[in-house]
Amino acid sequence: MKNSGDGTVRAGPIGSGARNTYLDLIRGVALLGIVVMNAVSFGLAAGPYFNLSAGGSDTWLDWLVGGFGEVFIDQKFMGLFSLLFGAGIALFCDRAATRTRRPALLSLWRNLLLLGIGLLHLALWEGDILVGYALVSPIVIALRNRRPRTLLILGGVILLLSPVAAIVLQASLPGDGSGLGGFWTAGVEVGPTAEWFIVADFLSRAVGMMLIGVALYRNGVITGDRPTSFYRRMARTGLGVGLPLAALGLAWVAARDFSPDVAFVGTIPNTVGTAPAVLGYTALIVLWNRRPPTDLHRRLCSVGRMALTNYLAQTVLGVLLLRYVFGDVGLTRTMLVGFIGVVWTAQLWWSKAWLDRFRYGPAEWIWRIATYRRRQRLRR
Repeated sequence: MKNSGDGTVRAGPIGSGARNTYLDLIRGVALLGIVVMNAVSFGLAAGPYFNLSAGGSDTWLDWLVGGFGEVFIDQKFMGLFSLLFGAGIALFCDRAATRTRRPALLSLWRNLLLLGIGLLHLALWEGDILVGYALVSPIVIALRNRRPRTLLILGGVILLLSPVAAIVLQASLPGDGSGLGGFWTAGVEVGPTAEWFIVADFLSRAVGMMLIGVALYRNGVITGDRPTSFYRRMARTGLGVGLPLAALGLAWVAARDFSPDVAFVGTIPNTVGTAPAVLGYTALIVLWNRRPPTDLHRRLCSVGRMALTNYLAQTVLGVLLLRYVFGDVGLTRTMLVGFIGVVWTAQLWWSKAWLDRFRYGPAEWIWRIATYRRRQRLRR
C-alpha cells in the first residue's frame, strides 16, 4: 500500500515481483498467435480473412497454410487473449481494493484510457480490438465478483449469441449474397449485413470469453493452482472437442465451394469449438510452465508483460510492411508466414531486452502514468 501522508491509502501499480508467470506466459502465447490471423488482414484485407477462396490462396501450400490457420488459430488466440483480459480486470480490481476504496471506478478510468488508445489504433488499422474491449469492460467490472459457476454459465450463454446472429443474418441475406461485400470478396467495401455480423460476433465472443476468464481466475485454473492431472484432462477434452469442430466448419464451407449462403453460418462450428479449444490451449501452456524454465519461457513471459506495446507494434509493422512496402507484389498466405516469423523473432528478442532494463513496456508505462495520474519510475 501507499500512503499519501494524510492517512489516505493511494492506489499504485503492481510490482514485477507480484506477477503470476502463468498469466504472463498465456498472454505472451496469445499475443504471438493473434498476429498469425491479423497478418491476413494486414496483407490481404477482410475478404481473404473470412474466405480462403477470396485471395492469397494461389498454391496448395497457400491452402494448407490457410486451412491450418482456420482450424488451429482463428478465434482461438483472440479467445485466449479475451480470457486473459477478463482475468486481468478481476486481478486489477482485487489488488486495487487493497489500496483504494473505489477499485471499480479506477478500473473504469483505466479502461476509458484504453478506449482512447484503441481509437488511435483504429485510425491506423480497421481491425482494432481495444475499442471493443474497453466498451464492454464495464460489464466485466460489474460482474467480476459473481460466483465462478455463474460466470461460466453466463459466459457460455453469451458466446452462443454469435451462432444465433449468424443464423438470423444469414437468413436475411439476398440469394446472391449482396449484403456481404468485402466480407466475402476482396477489393470492395464490407456490406452492411456483414458489418452487423462482425460486431455481434466480436462482442459475443469477447464478453463471453472475458467472463469465463474471470471465472477461471477465481477458481485458480489459469493461475496454475490445480493439480497436473486436472490440466491433462482439460487439454485432452478441450482440444478433442474444439479442434474437430473447427475442422468440421472448414470442411462444410469448402464442400459448399465457399458459397455466400454459408458465409455466416459456416462460422458456427468454429465459434462453438473456440471455448473448449481455448481451455485446451490454456491447459497445455500451464503444463509447459511447470517444466524447468527455459529461455523461451522467459521470453514469452516478457512478450506477455508488454502485451499492449507488442500488440500496437504488430500493427505498425503489419501496415508498414504488408501494405506500403510489399503491398503491390501480390502477397500470398505462404508469404505472410515470413512476416509472422519476423514479428515473432523481433518481439521475443526486444521484449526481454527491454524488460531487462526497464520495469514496464513503453505503452504500459504511459498507460500506468495516466491511470494513477502520477509519475512512474521506468528504469530498474
